[in-house]
Amino acid sequence: MNGASREALASARERLDALTDNTSVDAAKLAGELAAVTALLDREVSLRRVLTDPAQSGEAKAELAGRLLGGQVGGETLDLVSGMVRSRWSQSRDLVDSLEELANTADLTAAQQADALDNVEDEVFRFGRIVSSSTELRAALTDRAATTAAKGGLLRSLLGGKVNAVTERLVIRLVTLPRGRSLEAGLESLSTLAAERRNRMVATVTSAVPLSDVQKARLGAVLAKLYGRQMHLNLDVDPEVLGGITVRVGDEVIDGTIADRLSEASRRMAG
Repeated sequence: MNGASREALASARERLDALTDNTSVDAAKLAGELAAVTALLDREVSLRRVLTDPAQSGEAKAELAGRLLGGQVGGETLDLVSGMVRSRWSQSRDLVDSLEELANTADLTAAQQADALDNVEDEVFRFGRIVSSSTELRAALTDRAATTAAKGGLLRSLLGGKVNAVTERLVIRLVTLPRGRSLEAGLESLSTLAAERRNRMVATVTSAVPLSDVQKARLGAVLAKLYGRQMHLNLDVDPEVLGGITVRVGDEVIDGTIADRLSEASRRMAG
């Protein structure tokens, strides 16, 4: 996002945090309503352009949002959306992207309030690994010819009762309203957003064998010192790495596997 949109999103995040800090606010309900507004504005291109038109006053846009959403969503959601449309946005799509982020953040906050955020993070990561290992499942979830109801039904049959309710809602929203993203990119975005709820970064760790609790704690401490932030470890096991570990933090990869060292030795010999 460019400057104006970044500032608008930052303000919206602050307002959302202020709302969800109040224990009387139902964060899960707020998430559902924000998701519904996201879907509406994603579908109605002309409406979102009006709500982000810099030629219109902020109050006029807030009044329009009030007329459209009044009675359809709760007061907290309406206040949040009204504040967002009063802001300036570099592109109309940025408003929808930001609403979607706030919806997901509100759901993650609900998980955090229930002391279940760690479980949700792990479940989102594991679901991503399941999808990446099953071409049939990925094809079914990304099939453009399949209806939203069909995809939602498939996910509920797979996840219902097996994962936290927040995980199920997040994944269903991502799959049924992908908004041009790949499934993998959407799941990674959710994982990153979950980590940010407690000011943590996400490290995806691949090892030949499962790490012990001592190894995980030691690695987490080393990475936290290296990056200056608490680190959440998403753990994956891949026997093909032969030994050692590979750590990916964002776009940066720290590769300490035997396979990598063998490849490097082969390159040097060939050179």
